[in-house]
Amino acid sequence: MALGAGRGVAQRGAYRFEIETATDSTITIPTDSAKWVKRGARGIAVDPTDHDAMVARFQVVRVDSGKATAIITGQTTRVTTDHVALIERPSVPWFKQGAFWLGAAVGALIGVVSTR
Repeated sequence: MALGAGRGVAQRGAYRFEIETATDSTITIPTDSAKWVKRGARGIAVDPTDHDAMVARFQVVRVDSGKATAIITGQTTRVTTDHVALIERPSVPWFKQGAFWLGAAVGALIGVVSTR
């Protein structure tokens, strides 16, 4: 079972997390290695022994002290600690990417130099 965030093979954009505790309506996952997990993040719980079959959907309602608590919003089977949580890391907006601003600066510099 996963001990932290790691990439899943079947779900290329998702990160796998161990489910530490599971109740009828909530799960708790460790997020120490994934500071990007925030309140409102959505994910799915899968059964790794059944080819990552989806067993539930969830939404993170609290992140505190390296642990995230999520409420189960739908399930096909009761979620247990034998299952694994998958959460996709949100993409960075284009205006926050360093490559965009580097390209803009280089383009501006080329424009200034070529007009002289």
